[in-house]
Amino acid sequence: MTATPETDTPPARGKRPKQGEPVIDRALSLLAVFSDRRRALTLSELARYADMPAPTALRLIARLVAWGALERLDDGRYVVGVRLWEVASLSPRGHGVREIALPYLEDLFEVTRHHVLLAVRDNEEAVLIERLSSKDATEVAYRVGGRAPLRSTAVGLVLLAGADQQFQETILAKPPEKEPGVAEMPEGQLRRTLSDVRRTGIAMIRRTQPSMTVSVASPILDAQGAVAASLSIVVPDGSTPPNVLAPAVRAAARAVSRNLGYQAQSSTGLRTHSQG
Repeated sequence: MTATPETDTPPARGKRPKQGEPVIDRALSLLAVFSDRRRALTLSELARYADMPAPTALRLIARLVAWGALERLDDGRYVVGVRLWEVASLSPRGHGVREIALPYLEDLFEVTRHHVLLAVRDNEEAVLIERLSSKDATEVAYRVGGRAPLRSTAVGLVLLAGADQQFQETILAKPPEKEPGVAEMPEGQLRRTLSDVRRTGIAMIRRTQPSMTVSVASPILDAQGAVAASLSIVVPDGSTPPNVLAPAVRAAARAVSRNLGYQAQSSTGLRTHSQG
């Protein structure tokens, strides 16, 4: 009997391939092990983090390199390939919103000269799809393409406030996140905060790590009035009062919303919508 391509490689000593796991899932699990702290990995590290035999990992890595999803460095380590960025840039929730928002982000950046962020929600996290920063800007925790928690970031609170009620209850039921530099927000306080965000269209978070900053965010709405993205500015805490920053952030977010087809209703409150 001829072995199939998915099972013809013997497992590494002490390990067996997971039975019935599609080869695409194994390949994706290799890509998923990369993170901010793991940007370049050896074959053995990739196999260990993905929990698969090294021979299986090697075969899949070779295919990923051939396609461009991974690239091999001169020292033998692997990094994420540019081809993945090309594919990711086609996402309508990423590139489409970013393309429309960018001129307004640039205008806001000229006013603040620190950081202007644009994020969308992916399940229980915010994904940063753009960040404009000056070379002298204060240090911030998140990079373009990085993920941020919903409960303890300004962009995250905006995205959470605009999510459907069932999703919000799922997040509210979980223990408060231990985000370095940010005070924990218990359930009761979080409910009040989300209500304020929906009412005012503004979220604000102060943090002490990696630097003393204040973030002010506002929702970007699509043609149906659903929260499509979150726009924020991050400045050194104490440099500019949040109540001074809020109107500029809200105005920029509304301008982007109009360009996405949103037509403002008589009420300025933020409605909740189902969003993936």
